[in-house]
Amino acid sequence: MVIVQRIVVRWTKHVRGAAEATRRREIPSTFELPPMPDAPLVVHDLLAEERTGYTPTAVIGDHTLPAQLDGLRFKLSGAAVEVVRTPVWAAYPTNRFPGQVFLLQPGEHARYQANFRFSGYSTAWYYEQWTVNIAHEPWRSDVFLTEEIDHDKDERVSLYGGPR
Repeated sequence: MVIVQRIVVRWTKHVRGAAEATRRREIPSTFELPPMPDAPLVVHDLLAEERTGYTPTAVIGDHTLPAQLDGLRFKLSGAAVEVVRTPVWAAYPTNRFPGQVFLLQPGEHARYQANFRFSGYSTAWYYEQWTVNIAHEPWRSDVFLTEEIDHDKDERVSLYGGPR
């Protein structure tokens, strides 16, 4: 079983200041898992956004492998699970080219972090920071709370033009 916990923090340009940045940093990078369906890939998707005061809302999903999940693709490679970065269109930075991020063996955990600035013709700028926790093991409610991370990839960049 592959378990993915994706924590998305979303905000607008109106709250880019230090006070709001401090609030966003207080959002945990892991959460306890609710009961999950029995599937090859299960996803605990959490969204903490400015308009709700950063109170996370959660959705549970189950998928077969291979699966494409917002910027990451998961597929079996023997007993391991290959995690590949895929393009996130209409987002800055645009230079995150597709490529393998992790190859998780059974029992291993990984964390992927990235951030983005989105815009479009009919929408104002908004920002997202993703923390994606991944476990290649059976479900336990505390799987991300107690285990060490075997693989860690941080691709966060400065979204406002200065150094990170």
